Amino acid sequence: MSFSVHGLAVSRGIAIGRAVIVASSRIDVAHYFVQTEQVEGEIERLRHARNEVAAEILKVQQSLHDLGPSDAHPELTALLDVHLMLLQDEQLTGGVKHWIVERHYNAEWALTTQLEVIARQFDEMEDPYLRERKADLEQVVERILRAMRGVSSPVVSGHPHPGQDNAVDVPLVLIAHDLSPADMLQFKQSVFAGFVTDVGGKTSHTAIVARSMDIPAVVGARSASQLIEQDDWVIIDGDAGVVVIDPSPILLAEYGFKQRQGEVERERLSRLKNTPAVTLDGQKIELLANIEQPEDAVGALKTGAVGVGLFRSEFLFMGRNGKLPDEEEQYQAYKRAVEGMQGLPVTIRTVDVGADKPLDRVAQRAGEDHLNPALGLRAIRWSLADPAMFLAQLRAILRSAAHGPVNLLVPMLAHASEIRQTLALINRAREQLEAAGVRQGAVKLGAMIEVPAAALTIPLFLKHFDFLSIGTNDLIQYTLAIDRADEAVSHLYDPVHPAVLHLLANTITQCHAQGKGVSVCGEMAGDVAMTRLLLGLGLRSFSMHPSQILAVKQQILRCDTTRLQTWAQTVLAAEDPAALMTD
Repeated sequence: MSFSVHGLAVSRGIAIGRAVIVASSRIDVAHYFVQTEQVEGEIERLRHARNEVAAEILKVQQSLHDLGPSDAHPELTALLDVHLMLLQDEQLTGGVKHWIVERHYNAEWALTTQLEVIARQFDEMEDPYLRERKADLEQVVERILRAMRGVSSPVVSGHPHPGQDNAVDVPLVLIAHDLSPADMLQFKQSVFAGFVTDVGGKTSHTAIVARSMDIPAVVGARSASQLIEQDDWVIIDGDAGVVVIDPSPILLAEYGFKQRQGEVERERLSRLKNTPAVTLDGQKIELLANIEQPEDAVGALKTGAVGVGLFRSEFLFMGRNGKLPDEEEQYQAYKRAVEGMQGLPVTIRTVDVGADKPLDRVAQRAGEDHLNPALGLRAIRWSLADPAMFLAQLRAILRSAAHGPVNLLVPMLAHASEIRQTLALINRAREQLEAAGVRQGAVKLGAMIEVPAAALTIPLFLKHFDFLSIGTNDLIQYTLAIDRADEAVSHLYDPVHPAVLHLLANTITQCHAQGKGVSVCGEMAGDVAMTRLLLGLGLRSFSMHPSQILAVKQQILRCDTTRLQTWAQTVLAAEDPAALMTD
């Protein structure tokens, strides 16, 4: 029977496919696809771990037997028997093999997927005793996962497309409780046509990476991962924020038509690639790309970007179990991005971790669970707390500037003392390279304006930096005290709140007055509903995900900034600016 789940639309378009459930686990589980020749190896890894757990249980049973009947606990002995039985259960082992062989899941992913399938069956049992056996199954699976952690597994990069080996012949959509940015990057080159998460907001980094992948996505869908089952047919309407499960033939046909319409629209927009972004009154607008990986430069060029306005370097640091990239690895990555842009400028932001972009769960500070990461040791605060790490990154960026135009952008500055420390470390990095005789290049220095304190002290920043970049995602979050990853308060996240608009307008005006460059690199830059207002406020440089450039360019080509200036001032003075946005 068809039913729908509602969430937040974060990446436009329609996706239709079979559901792939990424089950939550108390143990972090890697999810990746394996090649055909790796399938037997994955099955063997599973078998080895299962046998290891069985041997552990038998050893415990023997020790209980050696204690004698007076000291042994009959309940514990019975529990161990249940665990042994579950280990050998064909529904578990056979099901896991199915996911490995048919879908090319790695062993851990296959195991948690089958756990999800069987757990649902336990939940539907009427007998309370049998329902409680689900906990035993979860314990057994976690023991197998722990055992597998001691077995080396291939490091997967690029994640082969199962379709190359005919493992999957239908589109797949990803359903999860939540996905970290590192998870999203892991799936970036894989088969998924769209994804749905239970949690998240419109500007959470999960949503941001979804837009960079240019696939339909819905976040904040509450209990979607519990309501949707493995292999269900699912429609993701990324325009309306709706997920349709088990759609009827009529719905499938309707959404199939919408999907084709979207493809036609994309084809029409693609014709604007080589059209200069110039308004009707002759204002040249700079359209830049936000990227996460060096290889994203290719996609940026394909959409006609005139440079990279934001290279999020933190994605090089994620998913590494605490082992950070050294200077040489970073240098090679930045160099690839610079060379990939073929002489166009690349703005590299120093590492911005924390909040919804943790490095690794295992690398978090002890006892920090009760803390708010958005207000803690993140971005430049984290870098200044580890000067050796920061200097290595600065040296890598300066070295990459020898291969093309590079701008160095610093996130989340708010204090004069932070500015002084940052500039001192940049100078030290230069001196270290000079002393070592290592080639480096000149860079323009920029600061992110994403904290209200920074937006209210723009003259301080203009004194020290060549340009400013407004990170509207965090600026809105901190101005309105809204956690942008929390769907419970997502309705309060308001890009056109009067306070936000005044901070934006003030920053743009002061930069123009001082002859300094200013851009918006937050999600607002790629929102076509905001293009007219930003142009009216005087913005001439937009940085966004490559997938949004052509749509924004189309809007720019239809605008007259002279007329928009008067309208923008009216919006700025309004108590309810949103009411005027459709004028």
